[in-house]
Amino acid sequence: MSETERGKPEAISRRDALKAFALVSTANFLEVSSPTLERAVRGMESLAASEQQPAYVPKFFTRHEWSTVRMLADYVIPRDAKSGSATDAKVPEFMDFLLADKDASLASQTSMRGGLAWIDTEARERFGRTFIVATDAQRRQILDDIAFPRRAKPEHSHGVAFFTRFRDMTAAGFFSSAMGWKDLQYVGNVFNHWDGCPPAALNKLGVNYDLMNTRVTSNQ
Repeated sequence: MSETERGKPEAISRRDALKAFALVSTANFLEVSSPTLERAVRGMESLAASEQQPAYVPKFFTRHEWSTVRMLADYVIPRDAKSGSATDAKVPEFMDFLLADKDASLASQTSMRGGLAWIDTEARERFGRTFIVATDAQRRQILDDIAFPRRAKPEHSHGVAFFTRFRDMTAAGFFSSAMGWKDLQYVGNVFNHWDGCPPAALNKLGVNYDLMNTRVTSNQ
């Protein structure tokens, strides 16, 4: 998943690329209304804030789909030295909120469910087992075949379309979570202490704060 396309070195890390996408247009890409997205984000925040809560029960995903989604999300954004993984940030819950919402489109629901079925079918045909039961190496073999659209084989086009959307949805969920904000080092609209313009810059301009604080009377 970290290999480069056509042998060219990556200019930025995968997580930084996902971060860039997530900042562009989450609501437009996911084809959901702003209120729907806001409900999903609030749901994630509520889950993260509650320490003694029962295990989350998905409203859209089946039990098997839920296990697959959680595994796939962590392949997209694994835990690293800087922050937690996609499941740590409640990204699967975010997806479930969106897809189970009353305003969720049938196309989005169908593409997600169909994509999860595709990846299981691919695992069965290759290895005789579902994706979550396959080994890590086997899973990565499938994902490497669908993670890079420009070099993917035509017969993998459905998998490519699904995984591209899933990866972007994972990024959107992660970077709209509290964990994602911290990963971005986003501080929001908060007051920061400012000591004024540095002396070197003042000297270059030939000004000082005493001069700037002097009241200038208009001749007009």
